[in-house]
Amino acid sequence: MKQKIRFTNKNKTQFYNTLKERVDQYFVDNNISPYANVTMVFKTIVMLSLYFIPLGLIYSNTLNIWGMWLCSAIMGIGLAGIGMGIMHDANHDAYSSNKTLNKIIAFALTIGGGDNRNWKTQHNILHHTYTNIYEYDKDIDNKVIMRFSPAGKRKAIQRFQVIYVFFFYAIMSLYWTTAKDIVQYIQFNKEGLHRDSKLQKVITLFTLLFWKAVYFSYIIVLPIVFLNISWVHVLIGFLTLHTIAGLILSIVFQLAHVVEGTKFPMPDEKGNIENEWAIHQMETTADFSRNNWLITYYVGGLNFQTEHHLFPRICHVHYPEIAPIVEATAKEFGISYIYNETIGKAFKSHMNVISKLGNS
Repeated sequence: MKQKIRFTNKNKTQFYNTLKERVDQYFVDNNISPYANVTMVFKTIVMLSLYFIPLGLIYSNTLNIWGMWLCSAIMGIGLAGIGMGIMHDANHDAYSSNKTLNKIIAFALTIGGGDNRNWKTQHNILHHTYTNIYEYDKDIDNKVIMRFSPAGKRKAIQRFQVIYVFFFYAIMSLYWTTAKDIVQYIQFNKEGLHRDSKLQKVITLFTLLFWKAVYFSYIIVLPIVFLNISWVHVLIGFLTLHTIAGLILSIVFQLAHVVEGTKFPMPDEKGNIENEWAIHQMETTADFSRNNWLITYYVGGLNFQTEHHLFPRICHVHYPEIAPIVEATAKEFGISYIYNETIGKAFKSHMNVISKLGNS
């Protein structure tokens, strides 16, 4: 971190206090919990099944190569679904009021090749606190030859990023699984985001590497050793899985933050952002396809990104009912509410921004 960021409520607005009261009252009036319900539990079973049933079929050693690759593709869909619709809520403590249960469900990320602690630091702390603030929100920092923020340095090659962007989206999950967690372990310790003792650092690194070894053992090593599948075909299946997961996860995220209308504010010389935190979230976040139940179901309510950023500890199955409250309250206070009616419009808006960032 270069300097401490402070959000200043320059207009002394009561927007968030009013909104929170209304959302809290919604749960009281309807006598329901803000955590997971039966629908969420069923979804958990569905998403886990999309990953583990195809894996079981591969281990059955009864599939031909095409069948194995098809199962790998379905696992990619399942992995993205687990990440968006199960792990995400659990790591925000939104799945259950029981913290132990949240940790158990969040462990799905570890089984899928990720690391919970790094993810929570990048996502829960950095992204949710400093949304779209360059060099604070790691998700919109420049990456290799990609530019996601107007504050990022522009390179000549980036005028073509609207073409090659999907290559980087496709390798996102692969990079995360193979290298990103190690890079972040070093980075977060260096920046003081993980204030561990020397012994704790060793334990953390050992634990991270241990679970990486478990993941690569069951996803690559064991199939090569025990199944009638060549290493080349196993590798193709592995890459297929992560290409699909990477594309889905990257695009869904980008449609919520890097679209027309969202802002990329920068702090002043004293580190001040001249907005209260909640209004900052409204101006840097967008919803999309709120009326498409299938998209809402699969992406874990991340198409209700505004609601998620304002209330990350409410399970996403409640966002469709909360959204009208948020929108009406924002209108009452004269605050923008960014929304693309369809995923097609959101995607076009994102590509417009990517093109603009590459050319100016």
